[in-house]
Amino acid sequence: MEPQKRIATDALKVWRISGIIESLLILVISIAGITLTYIFDFPRWIIILCVCVIIVFVFLFVFLLPTLRWKRWRYEVREDEIEIQSGIWIIKRTLIPMVRVQHVETKQGPLLRRYELATVEISTAATSHEIPALEIKEADDLRFYISRMASVEEEDV
Repeated sequence: MEPQKRIATDALKVWRISGIIESLLILVISIAGITLTYIFDFPRWIIILCVCVIIVFVFLFVFLLPTLRWKRWRYEVREDEIEIQSGIWIIKRTLIPMVRVQHVETKQGPLLRRYELATVEISTAATSHEIPALEIKEADDLRFYISRMASVEEEDV
């Protein structure tokens, strides 16, 4: 049975804005390529290639991938474990036992703060895992709950 909880719907807006920002970088590089094509009289197919790259990049990183990413991202926190499901083409499911959790924190960047979202980062001895773009209250409640459950599990050992 896969995890049932989804991340906030505003995550789509944040990921689309990030895609627009990345697309602007590709646009600048493409404009430089088109300008050099005119200046040095390179073959005209380079201009067509640059325009196609911009269109494909915007479609992928502003429209398609954020939607697919949001549909696949799920999580569930239980008394003895945390389950995370992510991935667009390859679905990855991770189980984190509460006894392995060393600390848990929330973090926000400027875009997440704008939409009142936060990412929960769960650290174990080997690595860290993230549940991105949760509403602030949900992220804070989750951080507190995981921290409390991890402490209880540690006391049982």
